[in-house]
Order: sequence, then C-alpha cells, then structure tokens
Amino acid sequence: MAVLVRIFLREGEEFEGRPLFREVIERLRGEGIAGATALKGILGYGTTGEYHYEGIEALSYDLPVVVEFVDEEEKALAVIESMEEILKERLISLEEARIWE
Repeated sequence: MAVLVRIFLREGEEFEGRPLFREVIERLRGEGIAGATALKGILGYGTTGEYHYEGIEALSYDLPVVVEFVDEEEKALAVIESMEEILKERLISLEEARIWE
C-alpha cells in the first residue's frame, strides 16, 4: 500500500544552520524516495494558536512549511524513523494513497 506523508514544519526551523525543510528533502532524496515537495503556507497557526501570515510584515516570519512525499508504507515509515532525531515532536501524517498509473 502506498501512503502520502506530510511533515509539518515551520520556515524558521533549522538543523545545523540550514533550513530544516531542506535537510528533510535532502535526506529523503538520499534514502531513495522518488520525489518530495516542500510547500510554503501563506497562513497558518500551530499549537500556540498564533497566526503566521505572509501578508502582514510583522507576522510574516516562521510560516508553515509542509514536506510531502508518496511511497510504499514500509519504506515511508523506515525513512521517517531514520530521521527521528530531527523530526521528534513534529506533526507527521500518513494517509493511504492510490497512485495513478
């Protein structure tokens, strides 16, 4: 079964001085995931309830970023586990996906 994985991050999060979303994408590529996309949100809020909005300069920092990829469930879970040190306490969702062929 294929799954769609979404990893919810924030634009300002870093890992070793680099954007965390970029580190995740590069690790996914290194683990053989066929493709992944980082999507930047224009409006969002998280567990703190604070809005992050691109249209107002004072609030246009730390915008939501979602990294998505589709792969077989077993491989997706293994890749997520391999990134546990950088993804702990992050919201990660998985849902069944049908791949159009």
